[in-house]
Amino acid sequence: MPLLDEDRLFPVEPALRGLARDLYAGIRDLPIVSPHGHTDPRWFAEDRPFPDPAQLFVTPDHYVFRMLASQGVALTDLGVPRVDGGPSETDGRRIWRLFASHYHLFAGTPSRMWLDHGFQNVFGIDRRLSAETADWYYDHIADCLARPEFQPRALFKRFGIEVIATTEAATDDLRWHRMIRESGWNGRVVTAYRPDGVVDPEMAGFADNVALLGEQTGFDTAAWDGYLDAHRARRAFFKDHGATSSDHGHASARTEDLPQADAAALFGKALRGQCSPDEADAFRGQMLTEMARMSLEDGLVMQIHPGARRNHSDPVMAVHGRDKGFDIPGRTDYVAALRPLLNAVGMRPDLTVILFTLDETSYSRELAPLAGAYPCLRLGPPWWFHDSPEGMMRFRQMTTETAGFYNTVGFNDDTRAFCSIPARHDVARRVDCAFLATLVATGRLLEEEASDLAHQLTYGLVKRAYKL
Repeated sequence: MPLLDEDRLFPVEPALRGLARDLYAGIRDLPIVSPHGHTDPRWFAEDRPFPDPAQLFVTPDHYVFRMLASQGVALTDLGVPRVDGGPSETDGRRIWRLFASHYHLFAGTPSRMWLDHGFQNVFGIDRRLSAETADWYYDHIADCLARPEFQPRALFKRFGIEVIATTEAATDDLRWHRMIRESGWNGRVVTAYRPDGVVDPEMAGFADNVALLGEQTGFDTAAWDGYLDAHRARRAFFKDHGATSSDHGHASARTEDLPQADAAALFGKALRGQCSPDEADAFRGQMLTEMARMSLEDGLVMQIHPGARRNHSDPVMAVHGRDKGFDIPGRTDYVAALRPLLNAVGMRPDLTVILFTLDETSYSRELAPLAGAYPCLRLGPPWWFHDSPEGMMRFRQMTTETAGFYNTVGFNDDTRAFCSIPARHDVARRVDCAFLATLVATGRLLEEEASDLAHQLTYGLVKRAYKL
């Protein structure tokens, strides 16, 4: 029995379902353009088999292990490494059995749909995962992973990925991207410039990171002008490795446009570790405006991902480090926060700034009106906690009336879990077709318009917005 209903996520009313099904048939097999994510470029550089089912589906996926942690499962028992190198489970089968015995926890969640999509469509499985089927699952997937057709590059082609962007720190040497390029493989894997570690005074090692930036570029990063020039040089280095975008994961959307002398003084305080929390936030805000100006120079698309209260659990941060499932959304202001940047460059149509949010209350109140007015702004798709069928539908319902479709940028999967990529894109395509079918049925779109829009939302807008 299939794990997935063929008409999943389509409206239940028969006529609407038929419309959605027809729209989906026209776009379901379009190539995947994945402009923002966190897959490891080393997978594609070395093209080695994935080690075992647990390391493919469980250990790298914070959606999975945070749910298990919420029910009292220790992260070490799931193979999540410790920062001190202490003991953590390494037996893939034991991890898998623990995961399988808790699989019922994912009922009704997006993760359940993504996982079942991978089990069925990637590995040909037609039985439910449970404690009783855990070993059968493990053996079947492990057997598949040993075959050449399940290595990263083969799956890349099988998934229909046209291009995928990874995300690297500003000081990364991009060795894996260089290896991919030199290998002659025709799969397109590009990087994205993520400067958080060298623009956030509150991030551990900030001053050392800035010094490294100077060593890599030959600029004096102890001086404000040299620091900005070093960013320009690194951005050019990233562009040479395929980057078409930068990515900024700040706690808030705050921007500033300070006089350069004031910005230089603030930078000096940041290097000395003397910034107050408000000054640190102001410096991050100044750097968003500086990065927007640099985007006008070099053409990189700018992504702003604000609103995550990162590493909320001090004990988890101390034991396991960053990005271990304990980032929590918070209220986010955009109208006042973005005004300095928008007053500086917001009317430039040759600049693209893509805004994301974890605060859905801002969709119709702030984000859609902003994107519906400023030429530089586009709305990123539902992200992270809202990367769900309901979240995607709420996004369309709350933003389309003001921003339309063409001030959005299609879909991105933002994932570390490779097999979830086709699953996530399929969910987005189904939800968009369901929404468009409703507009047709209520007389707000012609069916041929809906068909064109389905193609744009799946493929055209993302290619154009990210210059891919």
